[in-house]
Amino acid sequence: MKVIKLEKPWEIHCVEQEKPAPGKGQALIRVITAGICGSDIGAFRGTNGLVSYPRVIGHELAGIIEAIDEEDNPKGFKVGDEVIIDPYIYCGHCYPCSIGRTNCCTDLKVLGVQTEGGMAEYFCHPSKLLVRKPAEMSWTLAAMAEPLTISLHGVHRGGLKAGEYCAIYGAGPIGLLAGLVAEAYGAHAIMIDIVQERLDFAKELGIEYIINSGNEDPVKAVSEITGGTMAQLVMECTGANPCIRGALDLVCNAGRITLTGWPKKETSLPTDLFTKKEIDVRGARTSAGEFEEAVELIVSGKVDVLKILTRTVSMEEAPETVIDIEKNPGQYMKVVVNVAGCDID
Repeated sequence: MKVIKLEKPWEIHCVEQEKPAPGKGQALIRVITAGICGSDIGAFRGTNGLVSYPRVIGHELAGIIEAIDEEDNPKGFKVGDEVIIDPYIYCGHCYPCSIGRTNCCTDLKVLGVQTEGGMAEYFCHPSKLLVRKPAEMSWTLAAMAEPLTISLHGVHRGGLKAGEYCAIYGAGPIGLLAGLVAEAYGAHAIMIDIVQERLDFAKELGIEYIINSGNEDPVKAVSEITGGTMAQLVMECTGANPCIRGALDLVCNAGRITLTGWPKKETSLPTDLFTKKEIDVRGARTSAGEFEEAVELIVSGKVDVLKILTRTVSMEEAPETVIDIEKNPGQYMKVVVNVAGCDID
């Protein structure tokens, strides 16, 4: 079978590899579509310290069950079922897992990072981590469900309510989807970035407010938008230290901040503001139990993820596409790989 494999940083190829067989509690999936994520680009660059090499990339996946362990199949899947993959493999025994926060598992393994990914014609995955794909959902949309779960998790961690203002740092895929979720749930999204083209795109998508922090003061702008209250929720989706620091100035008294972006180094913070404003600062890592909600939002049309799709490519084109995304990130939002080479729309 064909796989997209990183032999080491900066060296990516479409290569042949032996087809796997499912083990206990696993299903063999014939992969139809796979999204290219920012973490795949980080793995290509060698800047993600969690990635080991060589490594098959890919965790935004959808496909068809080819074989399954019938004795350990808690969701009752069968051969031929169309599924979306939850890529976060947890132990089920540690403290976070015991309270349902499986994304915080002390032994968490993410496809394409600590374990082999699924940008392959076939791969095996625990059947308990499969989600049914509705028949009316296209394969392209199915591969875009996972990024939406990341945005949903940040929104949930922030406890966003209808009518509130949600300021979002970063008009990349996760930030834009977070803005669309906020708008879908009746909140007011405020998108903040330094790239005007991305902000203009956010406005076209239906994001209510945009702020270019490169040429205007975001604190003043958010104050004007909110009538002086400031944002009840600030979502940091860039990992940039200045944005993490800036979140403290944008959040209102008694407000919340969620940190989805992964900073490369520590951020110096005025912790007196935590007390003065009595704010809640919450990490938001991957997702936990949000796939069904993401699928419903997509199928219902409440969140149109297709709007952020840049293009689809073949397996053979995937390595060069990863290379080009790394070189020209501003030209891409979301790319889906047509692994099976079939009609995915």
